[in-house]
Amino acid sequence: MPYDDSGWKNFGTYGANRSLENVRGGKALGRALEEALERQIIDGGIKSPVTSPRGLKARLKYLNSDAGVEAMREAGITVKSRALKNWFAGKQKPSAANLELVDTAYWNLRTRRILDNLGAFKQHLNNQGKGTAVEIHPVDQSLVDEHARRPNLEGEQAHRSLPAVRYIWDDAVDAMEAGDEGKLEEIWDDIITELDSDWGAYTYVSYVGLGA
Repeated sequence: MPYDDSGWKNFGTYGANRSLENVRGGKALGRALEEALERQIIDGGIKSPVTSPRGLKARLKYLNSDAGVEAMREAGITVKSRALKNWFAGKQKPSAANLELVDTAYWNLRTRRILDNLGAFKQHLNNQGKGTAVEIHPVDQSLVDEHARRPNLEGEQAHRSLPAVRYIWDDAVDAMEAGDEGKLEEIWDDIITELDSDWGAYTYVSYVGLGA
């Protein structure tokens, strides 16, 4: 699997493309951003289950607005407005089936609000100028023709970590949102140039993780 300073030449000639994990770095970066965004949605959400009094109260408080009621209707809740008012006031508890729908409405609304305002996600990644750590796993060579495997991409030492990647996150999030793989590739090239002279070996990777 030869490569030069600008990246892999004839990627897949010796079987690197046999592993579905192996993708362009920009594509892997996009996936990592989506995973980090999903973590932000979940980790910042209500932890108590909807079946607990605390969890139900917290969700209903979040949903107690026109947007929240709309989310509940979209989730499939069909009770009358009077019943909803009783739920919000704590005078009536939803049925078991409706509890599940309340939970769905909560997560749908939270997700929508975060996706509609990705500025908070950018701030999270920028981390007040400190940046975000990037973990890079090299291509999986297990299905590569043995004679073409690169020793420098085998073992734990081939996993690279950049502890504080800065200044690229606003553009990266915008590119992820727009589905602009070309821009993500440009950003990925900027990221891996922080590696040593072997950076060209990481234009294709098997995994990218973000410490955020």
